[in-house]
Amino acid sequence: MYGLPQAGKLAHDDLVRHLARGGYFPTKYTPGLFTNKQRTVQFALVVDDFGIKFTNQLDLEHLLRHLKQQYVITQDEGHRFNGIHLKWDYDKRECELSIPEYCYKAILRFKHALPSKPQHSPYPYQPPRYGQVIQYASTPPSTSACKLSPQQLQELQEITGTFRWYADAIDSTMSMPVSSLSTDTNNIERSELIRRKNQFLDYASTHPNAILKYKASGMHLWAHTDASYLSESKARSRAGDFYFLSDKPSLPILPTDPSPPLNGAIAVKSKIIDAVMSSAQEAETGAGFYNAKELLPLRQTLEELGHSQGPTPLQFDNISATQILKDEVSQKRSKAMDMRYYWLRDRAKQQQFHIHWKKGTQNLADYFTKHHSPSHHRKMRPLFLSDSQTKNSAN
Repeated sequence: MYGLPQAGKLAHDDLVRHLARGGYFPTKYTPGLFTNKQRTVQFALVVDDFGIKFTNQLDLEHLLRHLKQQYVITQDEGHRFNGIHLKWDYDKRECELSIPEYCYKAILRFKHALPSKPQHSPYPYQPPRYGQVIQYASTPPSTSACKLSPQQLQELQEITGTFRWYADAIDSTMSMPVSSLSTDTNNIERSELIRRKNQFLDYASTHPNAILKYKASGMHLWAHTDASYLSESKARSRAGDFYFLSDKPSLPILPTDPSPPLNGAIAVKSKIIDAVMSSAQEAETGAGFYNAKELLPLRQTLEELGHSQGPTPLQFDNISATQILKDEVSQKRSKAMDMRYYWLRDRAKQQQFHIHWKKGTQNLADYFTKHHSPSHHRKMRPLFLSDSQTKNSAN
């Protein structure tokens, strides 16, 4: 019945019962992931969209026959799932993800004029000024100067909502500016907020067709974590992370060890740390805590997909935070740190994480914690997205 609030749940429950009769059951911990103990088929279910993984053609045909008993289905060879276009290259063992025309449609929707020259920075960059003897506290803007009109507020919310999904799905370089736009809505002057919004839309116009590439790997989860201390308004710090799949590590990981083969990000986070941090070390430790919590369900999903996981390497670029979490030094002046952050130390002792340090230039999460110069954006973008997209954008 169209419009019935319970219709979605009733249809889902009916589908799950029908799948169970064919031997397909949801996994224990990952919502939307189904498996069959007697067959190689596994699939992710999003509403009525199936993304199927199989290694035996007969097992795939069994699932399709079972679905056709009750439903009318259409199928393709995995070229599109959940709105994301997939381009497979089985010879090179690569897959490219993209959402063609997504940015173009968004730019038209928000009636934004195309920039007169390419914009390679998604956020206004304020160069640091060195040598200042006295740094006075800035006067906070008045409430009236920060308040957007209802129409402006709704437009900004639509922009951040539209591009937040795109940043999570494809273009991770938009994660930080989208997060900043949403959190600074009532913290900065209206004119400055509008300037930031326009520059972000200029960036989306310059780089409209991002391509995220995945390469075949050992399917072992790796993570980089970082934090920027008191870099946000109201004395708040920002946590960032970068998760990817690569080969299984050889433990322990030393600072001089080569980095594993880099892959496309399976998740990128950029968020404000709720508590006010009292030091850079505390901010780094807090970011590690937030990121480790996000890693646990990813580890479990990989296990349920049949990819066994050892300790997940969690890379820091703050040696003090690393030594405290590895229980190599005793802390004295940071006793005010929330004790929940030591949950990460316990999980490391349980062999769920391998905490290690490498210098900041090798930490990919740094990009998602602060605002960089346009030249840095152009340098880092090829690391996160396909090289062909970067060349097209520069042209």
